[in-house]
Amino acid sequence: MGEPDGTPISRSLYERAVRVMPGGASRNSAIREPHPLYAARADGCRITDVDGAERIDFANNMASLIHGHAHPAIVSAVANQLRKGTASTLSTEVEVRFAEHLCSRNPNFEKVRFVNSGTEAVMGALKAARAFTGRTKVAKAEGAYHGLYDYAEVSQTARPSNWGDLDSPASVPVAHGTPQPVLDDVVVIPYNDPERAVAILDRQADEIACVLLDVMPHWAGLCPATPAYASALQRWVGHNGALLVADEVITFRNSYGGAQQQYGLAPDITAMGKIIGGGFPVGAIAGRAHIMEMMNPLGDSYLLPYSGTFSANPVTMTAGLTAMELYDQAQIDHVNRLAELAVGAINDTIKTLGAPASVTGAGSMFRIHMRPDPPANHRETHPDPAAAERLKQFYNRMLDCGILLIYSGAGAISTPMGEAEIDQLVAAVDTSLAALR
Repeated sequence: MGEPDGTPISRSLYERAVRVMPGGASRNSAIREPHPLYAARADGCRITDVDGAERIDFANNMASLIHGHAHPAIVSAVANQLRKGTASTLSTEVEVRFAEHLCSRNPNFEKVRFVNSGTEAVMGALKAARAFTGRTKVAKAEGAYHGLYDYAEVSQTARPSNWGDLDSPASVPVAHGTPQPVLDDVVVIPYNDPERAVAILDRQADEIACVLLDVMPHWAGLCPATPAYASALQRWVGHNGALLVADEVITFRNSYGGAQQQYGLAPDITAMGKIIGGGFPVGAIAGRAHIMEMMNPLGDSYLLPYSGTFSANPVTMTAGLTAMELYDQAQIDHVNRLAELAVGAINDTIKTLGAPASVTGAGSMFRIHMRPDPPANHRETHPDPAAAERLKQFYNRMLDCGILLIYSGAGAISTPMGEAEIDQLVAAVDTSLAALR
């Protein structure tokens, strides 16, 4: 499949990298056998590696580049800001303008605080929920990825040997050394199972500060939440004095004010990241004014000190505001329509080939699974060893066909794409699945 002899520069870089970085990279998503791919340049929806291979980029830096690479308007705006400065201890007008823009997109966003990553946004949201309610426990769905914060990552990597009974899923640590009190303060609920979820929540109702909800968790299968599941959690927090925290780090792309609007949800706090940075590191915590005011050191309800050296730096604010102003309803409809075309055509290909594969997703994202029936939750998503190996082979064959996916088999549409790119994606899926047989 063209490796490793066809990638001499990448191989050489990797040999240098492993001497100075664990695994040869700073994030696990880049690490692969026999070595990572190294980008040389990118423009629009295409990326070229250091060995000269050009591919259509459906990974888009883990779904963060809604306008693809090097969008002219973003490049121009950032270049102009760079001449004015990159960061300072003073606030900037563009921070105010960006906050106004985000708040205008969703009535649930009454006030907003900017941070530097989706992980940090989720962390801040959970700390705010604890401060506001005076409770310590956090509830989250099994298998859902919410970043690196200890309390948010519990049971993200749960597997059959340790995930426990479905009526009482275990709190499974991701990192060795996670303190037991952290595990004790995370209530794990099944995803897309409202009856079991509510029964578990009821058992600890007076201790739960919030329910953390991603309505389409990537690592749990990119399976959309059922309306019944989402509404059951919304009702439960309302009846039990807890808060609903929406993780929209990925799903904010799905509609103008985030996927929560499609479900009719009214979260108390929302964590955002990825596309709102315009290609730069970013996070945002948005929510009800009386909750967000806990971060105001000049206010009467100051309970949560929160600051960061690079939070709301003007380069990120400029790139993010430009990107989000460009991401209007017409662009949202465009990428969502392309994803719908892709999913329909991939399903047709799977049926024609009789391949043991399926597709999940919603909005402008999709994920291809090496199982015949689309999963609905983490336990159904968890692959057996044979399926995991097929997925690895499928991913590599897609690379050979000129398509870059997220290594989970997921893809994210960007606004520079058109039907021609979807046709190339589907053709590559056809070739790759056929080769696996």
